[in-house]
Amino acid sequence: MPVSIADRAPWLKDASLQKLLAVLSTQGEGARVVGGAVRNTLLGQPVGDLDIATTCLPEETARRALEAGFKVVPTGIEHGTVTVIAEKHPYEVTTLRVDVDTDGRHAEVAFGRDWQVDARRRDFTINALYVEADGTIIDPVGGLADIESRMLRFIGDPEQRIREDYLRILRFFRFFAWYGKGRPESEGLKACARLKDGLARLSAERVWSELKKLLAAPDPSRALLWMRQAGVLTAILPESEKWGIDAIHGLVKTEQDLHWDVDPLLRLASMIPPSTERIDELASRLKLSNNERDRLNNWATTPPPQPEISEAGFAKKLYRGNDQGMGDRLRLSLASARADAINDNAAMMRAGHLSKLLTFLESYERPKFPLSGGDILDSGLDKGPAIGEVHRALEDEWIQSGFTLTRDDLLAKIPGYVGKA
Repeated sequence: MPVSIADRAPWLKDASLQKLLAVLSTQGEGARVVGGAVRNTLLGQPVGDLDIATTCLPEETARRALEAGFKVVPTGIEHGTVTVIAEKHPYEVTTLRVDVDTDGRHAEVAFGRDWQVDARRRDFTINALYVEADGTIIDPVGGLADIESRMLRFIGDPEQRIREDYLRILRFFRFFAWYGKGRPESEGLKACARLKDGLARLSAERVWSELKKLLAAPDPSRALLWMRQAGVLTAILPESEKWGIDAIHGLVKTEQDLHWDVDPLLRLASMIPPSTERIDELASRLKLSNNERDRLNNWATTPPPQPEISEAGFAKKLYRGNDQGMGDRLRLSLASARADAINDNAAMMRAGHLSKLLTFLESYERPKFPLSGGDILDSGLDKGPAIGEVHRALEDEWIQSGFTLTRDDLLAKIPGYVGKA
């Protein structure tokens, strides 16, 4: 009996989508929604982009869409893809295809009309599900059964699928992190391990993009474990080899318990050593953004607070510290302490203290030093390095006072410092 998602897919009732499917399905042609929208609907997860597969050639897709009043952008027309925009919503419409030649990353394709052939060239069974305009599921390669069991399975021979595009190794673990259950399908896992050297052929940007998406999964710990077992994690993140990934388990548990937002970069930090040299190498190799690199370096160079530091002492450290770096340090330290607290009362106490410091940091506002360089110049000191030295010394004294010295107090101290400058 055909399976339908008509009652579970509010997006399918969209008038613009129905109109587009209709105009692409006349005169012997056909069109269906394919991929992630169908998969996520079946899994009860949010639906993002909507992709459409059609027997129409790309030029015919564009012609019909324009005649129907849609806006058309030829985003990848040479590969069969046209973006159709309806009511500001973009739909990627791609002609059915068959791979003619592949080089491990890109494919030379020919357009086709066979839905079964189009399905077999895709990566995983759960991504090769189509849905008709009325909600009827078309399942050419057994994706429905794998959705039911949460099994991530390559379509056909895993090695062949990977040799067509080595990015599929990382996608295998990324999709397992998001949708898989139990352990990965054994033949796919073995193929990823055997062919991991092919990852070196991928661009750094694509590797980091896939890793970041994997780290954004609700709980990527099982996927990371299997990546390490297969040698894939070491291939793309050698920094993790000796440091290990054990901390990720406690971090995920703490995120869930304390309702923290999922933070891929914090999860990455939990798997690498706090070394600016290693971080710079990683950032260069994976083409991290400057902000991403700087955040990791701020974390690495921020010393963890002393176990029993008071809030007053902590405020002094924060004044000249980096809030983001300290926040990352505290979160990772807190996650580690909570994990240890199961069998360690001292760790439980440490976790409580770290939690208070984190709460303090989240509401912290850096105080403003009451003096300026001009105040010191007015004392008669000539312009030059001495101005900065006196300014710094007075600021240090203000910090040590717990920020209690007033502007008048500090002005009264200037002559003493000027005499030493």
